[in-house]
Amino acid sequence: MYGVLERQFRRYYEEAARRPGITGDNILQMLEQRLDNVVWRSGLAATRPQARQLVNHGHFRVNGKKVDIPSYQVSPGDTITIKERSTDLIVIQHSVDTQDRVVPDWLEVDPGEREIVVSDRPRRDQIDTDINEQLIVELYSK
Repeated sequence: MYGVLERQFRRYYEEAARRPGITGDNILQMLEQRLDNVVWRSGLAATRPQARQLVNHGHFRVNGKKVDIPSYQVSPGDTITIKERSTDLIVIQHSVDTQDRVVPDWLEVDPGEREIVVSDRPRRDQIDTDINEQLIVELYSK
């Protein structure tokens, strides 16, 4: 779902296991806080692969600095904006115009300004993916 390959996913598991709290919830939280996922959740991209490509091509800034790494972990308080020259991209405009996705509570989106503010870390009840994270933890804990 998140476009993460096996090696990178194992690193997510290892980091989630080190963090305090429930490992499965930590994994989902880390995956949700990826920059490409935040762009998709905010409605500035139609799909996660499209969001990944837009980030890869350097169309987004985090706190005023260009970030072209889709796996970049955003934090509460981060502001994500589109580069000035990229604000009129047809794919972004189309995604904003046809958005039918509900923006999660942990994100504040201003589609007119093309700005996303990460207000909080996502909680498990705010993540609407149909994943049984306990099975993932059981698989990787071997």
